[in-house]
Amino acid sequence: MLREYSIVDNDSCRQYFLLEYNMTNVPFPSLYERLGGVYAIAAVVDDFIDRIMEDTRLNANPLVDEAHHRVSRAGFKYLVTEQICWAAGGPQQYTGRNMRDSHAHLKITAAEWEAFLDDLRQTLDKFQVPAAEQGELFAIVASTKGDIVL
Repeated sequence: MLREYSIVDNDSCRQYFLLEYNMTNVPFPSLYERLGGVYAIAAVVDDFIDRIMEDTRLNANPLVDEAHHRVSRAGFKYLVTEQICWAAGGPQQYTGRNMRDSHAHLKITAAEWEAFLDDLRQTLDKFQVPAAEQGELFAIVASTKGDIVL
């Protein structure tokens, strides 16, 4: 029987896995592998970033709206792809700023956080990401809430 236990390091958003092996000693694939690797993750991130950049619920906050128009969309997608790959156990290293430094000045509210999560769920559903993997992704994202929401 194979069991996976995940631990999220809140300081780095990196998810670590403790595995029990089955009779053949084959480890359970990482979240990164189960999501399909960097190209599949990049496709999902592409849709997700487009979705949040246009979300009127998020852009109602003038600080968020200004940030969405100031940053390079392509660069933003790159960093989010890098971060998700890294947090999901891929070989990439996240090179962006930490979540607190990136978001504190935006004064993001709980309602805006929920809109962000709704956008993420819509994107994951669009790409038919299985429920178990969605749960793991939401756990990783939830570990950042304290650094992002007021």
